Amino acid sequence: MRTVFMRYPGGKAKAVTFSYDDGVPQDKRLAEIFHKYGMKATFNFNNEENRPFNYSKEEIKEYFLSKGHEIAVHGANHRANGNMRPIEGIKDVLDCRLQLEERCDSIIRGMAYPDTGITQMGSMGDYAQIKNYLQELDIAYARTLAGDNDSFMLPQDFHAWMPSAHHNNAKIMEWIDKFLAIDISEKAYHAKRVSRLFYIWGHSYEFDNKDNWEHMEEICERLAHNDEIWYATNIEICDYVQAYKRLQYSANGRRIYNPTLYTIWLDIDKKLYSVKPGETICIDE
Repeated sequence: MRTVFMRYPGGKAKAVTFSYDDGVPQDKRLAEIFHKYGMKATFNFNNEENRPFNYSKEEIKEYFLSKGHEIAVHGANHRANGNMRPIEGIKDVLDCRLQLEERCDSIIRGMAYPDTGITQMGSMGDYAQIKNYLQELDIAYARTLAGDNDSFMLPQDFHAWMPSAHHNNAKIMEWIDKFLAIDISEKAYHAKRVSRLFYIWGHSYEFDNKDNWEHMEEICERLAHNDEIWYATNIEICDYVQAYKRLQYSANGRRIYNPTLYTIWLDIDKKLYSVKPGETICIDE
């Protein structure tokens, strides 16, 4: 029986992404650090009325979008979705998305839950309701929190996307070294050859509060310029994984058709393949 593993663009087996909240002034400096080290990040903004220091349309383009970063929803009023009635949650997400799309001149499809998000559910609803209305609002993913771990696995549910670690996690440097040392080559045991993701999150103002911007410089320096790693935004990872899941196989698994607009990479029985948009490939016996 064939063993098939998803690979990221270029056949890479590892990816790194970042997610930073609130659209605060320090995000500009953080975006510059990411650009310096060739990283990509997602910056999650609230509405201007809630965060009056948010960036202008021109600043968003200059500091973020032109550098390949993503702008995502963080709730118009920074209220926890788990503590709002569904109608309030719908309005909060939609209002934020509408304003951000106007200011970014682009389509906004990502989100980070504000406040306690879905970690605390009040008497207003449940996660199933929240996920349902996020999907109806065309939100492709939503990042949650409070589950730091060193498994480096992709989420099974992109609307409850758990990051690997907050940047202040005491073990983050240890986990970075562990991530970099993971062997996903053809010599590795097959169950360990799944693609991995290191996902770091936080708030850029925390570096001012702790006066430790050098901490993020060290994180980026350790992770940067590695040919085994795909550096991507949250939405790029989400869209690529969903495209991979849309591949169509013949009954015997030898033919694979790619109906998407992405070139998809696969490791099949320790051999690397790529399938271009609209292409059908035949796997060797």
